[in-house]
Amino acid sequence: MSALSKVVRAGVGRKRVQTLVMVLTTMMSVTACILATGLLVAAQGPYQRSFTAQHGAHLNVLYDPAKASPAQLAATAGAPGVTASSGPYPALTVQAHAGTDTKVPPPGSPLPPMTLVGRAQDGPMDGLRITMGRWVAGPGEVVFLDGHSPLAVGDSMQFPDLPGKPVLKVVGLASSVSWSADGWIAPEQVAGLTAPGTVPAAQYLYRFAHAGTDAEVTADRAALAAAVPGGALARVTSYRPAQEAANRTASTFVPFVTAFGVLGLAMSVLIIGVVVSGAVGAATRRIGILKSLGFTPAQVARAYVGQALIPAGVGTALGVLGGNLLSVPVLGLAHKALRGGLLGIPLWVDVVVAVVALAAVAGTALVPALRAGRLRTVEALAVGRAGTGTGGAADRGRSARRGGTDGRVARGRELIGRLPVPRAFSLGLATPLNRPARSVTTAAAVALGTIGVTLSVGLTLSLGAFQDGLTAGRSDQVLVEVPFDGSTPVDHVDEAAVAKAIEARPGVRAWYSSAPSTAVPAGSTSRSQVVAFSGDTSRSGYQLVSGRWFQGPGEIVVGATFLRANQAKVGDTIALTDHGRSVPTKITGEILATDDMVFVDRATLAPLGNTVHTEASSFHIDLTPGTDAHAYADALDEAVSPMGLTAEPGGQHISIVMLAMNTLAVTLTVLLSVVAGLGVLNTVLLDTRERVHDLGVLKALGMSPRQTVGMVLTSVCGSGLVAGLIGVPLGILVHHEVMPAMARAAGVGVPEADLTVFDLSVVGPLILGGLVLALLGAALPATWAARTRTVTALRTE
Repeated sequence: MSALSKVVRAGVGRKRVQTLVMVLTTMMSVTACILATGLLVAAQGPYQRSFTAQHGAHLNVLYDPAKASPAQLAATAGAPGVTASSGPYPALTVQAHAGTDTKVPPPGSPLPPMTLVGRAQDGPMDGLRITMGRWVAGPGEVVFLDGHSPLAVGDSMQFPDLPGKPVLKVVGLASSVSWSADGWIAPEQVAGLTAPGTVPAAQYLYRFAHAGTDAEVTADRAALAAAVPGGALARVTSYRPAQEAANRTASTFVPFVTAFGVLGLAMSVLIIGVVVSGAVGAATRRIGILKSLGFTPAQVARAYVGQALIPAGVGTALGVLGGNLLSVPVLGLAHKALRGGLLGIPLWVDVVVAVVALAAVAGTALVPALRAGRLRTVEALAVGRAGTGTGGAADRGRSARRGGTDGRVARGRELIGRLPVPRAFSLGLATPLNRPARSVTTAAAVALGTIGVTLSVGLTLSLGAFQDGLTAGRSDQVLVEVPFDGSTPVDHVDEAAVAKAIEARPGVRAWYSSAPSTAVPAGSTSRSQVVAFSGDTSRSGYQLVSGRWFQGPGEIVVGATFLRANQAKVGDTIALTDHGRSVPTKITGEILATDDMVFVDRATLAPLGNTVHTEASSFHIDLTPGTDAHAYADALDEAVSPMGLTAEPGGQHISIVMLAMNTLAVTLTVLLSVVAGLGVLNTVLLDTRERVHDLGVLKALGMSPRQTVGMVLTSVCGSGLVAGLIGVPLGILVHHEVMPAMARAAGVGVPEADLTVFDLSVVGPLILGGLVLALLGAALPATWAARTRTVTALRTE
């Protein structure tokens, strides 16, 4: 064993570059696998794990203390089905304005109404986890619900309508699995934020023995209502909407993480196989020497498996460390998007990935090592020497023995030699013919990397377009509506006056209005929101999954939620009703929407009477190219503000879910690309070392360093182009499977426009990306070959 140990150590130390490549390849492969596996685990029931860990509440109840005594409220802990309760906590619904030091929104801007609760961070229920900043240290500070904060950490908000005009500084963000409040303050701060003549509500949190369905939650709510005087329940919030939204979001992560995980696993096994088998194959002559010294085939196999496992073990350890470190920001972002789940990689994932990686390395090394070990000593020495010069006499002798195959290789070299390119380039193009199996494997690795890049680019484009469709009603260039703070009550909006003000200013290309309606679909058991449109909706930005947009009275478009809830389809006829009146309508299309929406032309609702809430109308304005949206909005705001409306520039809304998906896709793609590049580097390095003697001959005949670099780089051009031509179409096919699967998990369909994102301007660079990836992997070996001295190369065996 001491002799074997010396062989192993000598082999690892002698081939430093190859050892380094194996370490890096294993490290990046293990990192990608750990991250992908960790994400898959995180997407499995993330909300329930967080709900259990943070002692979430099934119901969050605000009581009116004027209608129930403290003793009556405390007695609700014994209501039927209650297993745990927490409270009371003082709760306030307040209206604040942005502070003087706030940039977004502008200072003094009204903020949305919010519920603030005075409590400690920890408690018997709904434990709060700080995700940024810190917890409140006393009065004058507030912590907001992460993902729903109107201000950034460090900003402030003020209450000009309260005595003393108190100011609160945002010191942190916290996650609440129960969404029990919009923000939290110190209990001693409550008095300073309570308006004169009012008292804070009393918040209680409850857990029940049975709360797994909406029906059970409704029964639990009824039990609490029966335990207190009538009207004491001011507001009840269930955990179920948050749970369903989180589970639906988690389901959308699974298809694309699985796709990247499969790609990463396949590429990792392939590249590790290339690296290990190449290392053993390059050492065939050395194996012959060991056998001549008395080593048995089994000892030879163990020696070369050990030589592979040492750098692979180091790479695996570094990969486990890198995967866990990289998971901190990646899983942190996913945790916000999933509203819970893992914040770190489970230990069993580290162990399983490490064991599988090392087993793959050992198995890959064992097969060629045993094959080489079974060679006769003289044959191993001859094969090993032949491998050092693919164009020399040994190679020609081997070609003569193998007959037809090498004859075809020779004809291929002859054809390539006739190409109208410099001789150095033709030599490079013929290089893959020396080791066709190795070249095919390298091309496959680059193709897998190209598939990953194509999938990532496609998902980024599709998700961006998908998000634009979902937020079409809020992403117009200019939006006119009633201020959401309710500071100026509006009973009626003079739509004609608003339209006149819009059209009176230059730069308008199109506009339309939307307003909620009291009409409902007849016989529907869902909570459909009917929205009435008027004006030019051709540039509204709403996307159709199927069918067409309504074109006049009697037609509607609906979301997928409505179709599922009512077991309807495009082409069906339904009635819209209000106060005993009804009007028949035909479903002409399915729109991209996650909510239960029904869009209808305003004229369709005319037979129902006054069913449109004009006081809640929104006017969406699309400007001509070159028009300044801010200047137009400022000018229009002066005209509509006397009507109780406000005009503001629209904007793109970035979804945390889309941001998390894009971040994960880019991260995994970078890892896969690096692994593919390392595979190319290793292959070119092996080829260059095997042909180092021939390289010396070429240098002696006058080949310059620049020509040497060109020859080495040209040797991978064919593989890179083939990989691009194969990988891009396969990546598009994978994208066309993954994107609809993600949409189905979210409960919606994919508009054709969001799926067909691969036009020529995208496909062309992606195909060339395979070539670029191969060239980047070959750059270092090409530089090494150019710098090798002629005498050194000629002396190398």
